[in-house]
Amino acid sequence: MIRLSLIFLFLSAFVYAQKAPAPYGALPSKRQLAWHNIEVYGLIHFTPTTFENKEWGFGDADPKAFNPTDFNAEQIIKAAKAGGLKGIILVAKHHDGFALWPTKTTDYNITQSPFRNGKGDMVKEIEQAARNNGLKFGVYCSPWDRNNAKYGTSEYLSIYQAQLKELYSNYGELFMSWHDGANGGDGYYGGAREKRSIDNTTYYDWNNTWGITRKMQPMANIFSDIGWDIRWVGNENGNAAETSWATFTPMPPEGKNVAVPGQANYPQSPAGIRNGKFWMPAECDVPLRKGWFYHTTEKPKTPEKLFDLYLKSVGRGAGLDLGLAPDTRGQLHEDDVEALKAFGDLVRNTFANNLAKDAQIIPTNIRGKKYNVTALLDNNKKSYWATTDQVHQASLEINLKTAKTFDIVSLQEYIPLGQRIEAYNIEIFENNSWKKVYDGTSIGAKRLIKLETPVTTSKVRLNITQSPVCITLSEIGLYKKS
Repeated sequence: MIRLSLIFLFLSAFVYAQKAPAPYGALPSKRQLAWHNIEVYGLIHFTPTTFENKEWGFGDADPKAFNPTDFNAEQIIKAAKAGGLKGIILVAKHHDGFALWPTKTTDYNITQSPFRNGKGDMVKEIEQAARNNGLKFGVYCSPWDRNNAKYGTSEYLSIYQAQLKELYSNYGELFMSWHDGANGGDGYYGGAREKRSIDNTTYYDWNNTWGITRKMQPMANIFSDIGWDIRWVGNENGNAAETSWATFTPMPPEGKNVAVPGQANYPQSPAGIRNGKFWMPAECDVPLRKGWFYHTTEKPKTPEKLFDLYLKSVGRGAGLDLGLAPDTRGQLHEDDVEALKAFGDLVRNTFANNLAKDAQIIPTNIRGKKYNVTALLDNNKKSYWATTDQVHQASLEINLKTAKTFDIVSLQEYIPLGQRIEAYNIEIFENNSWKKVYDGTSIGAKRLIKLETPVTTSKVRLNITQSPVCITLSEIGLYKKS
């Protein structure tokens, strides 16, 4: 009888140990998980503002000014792909109100321009080029419209919502619907040439407006300053904070009961909020050049600078949204193409070879065979190592078998169960003892740790020192910057 009881207890413990860890905190949705996999994407600005050599159009430009001499969607998209971008968002309508598709909602659109003899649809051309080259597609339709005579009145909302419905209906599945916080101010407004102010907490009726997005494009992540799916990181420098949480709780502006776009300059935006109410990861948006629109006096960022931004955005669990600005031909300048290609090559070559791929990993704890450390080197985000429920601290000793030189450590949590790890450190075995080379806090979807100088060792140890619940980790990588 005692023997049977012991066998029963052993089998019960074994079965329990194979159960998946309980989720922790706010969790990503299916569309957010798909967004995390994209990592780097682009935002294309190309309107009459390009031909005015301005950053923001006033809304009074003649549609005939929009006349690219040699528009080439394939050239733009192939340059983006060479840069490692996996998605493209087109600014289908910026604040100037000029629509790049043949909309029924306003005469201020591409059919009034010489482009394709008035029969063009630039949204369709960019969308098809993106899909033909394997990139996801999204749109940005500015809520502020400096051209429309009805902006600021109760009649404008239905116009804006109709524009979204057209974009959601005619251009396939979208991975993002992008919105920023610029709202109200001076404009053309059908010839009135005046300043119009709106209450952006109520004017756009965001709950119902974004309800259209949810219904018509359920896989489209809604980006805005305060989030919904993706939050703004709070700057246009292209980087998240060193400690970066994917969870966030938007706060209403003073005197209001709802958080809205344009109210996101919180101190917490770059870092997120630990144990925030929602899974709302950050987007780090930054133009490839100085401005979002093309200007002949500007040059693109260097590949080295772009790589640094990659480490400080994607490498901190955020997304990198890189602004692309076609010139008056309707193509990316040769300098931009060259910079993108060199950046893409730098990322690809650096992360092509995981120096830990054949390593032996020895854990201090394991949940069971299903959650073994083999998952850490299988290049599969859907598998993961986990500890038992009562173990919130653990170490992984990575035996590389021979000495390897690296300067980047890559870590990924299994985020479908939440962001769990709060503190860790990395050690290398040097001169017959362990030497700490990094102290960290957050990991999340991806953590890319750039060491100050390359290190050479045959053993690495990851010590996870703080987690409120049992630990999950999906991938580990060691790399040498190319």
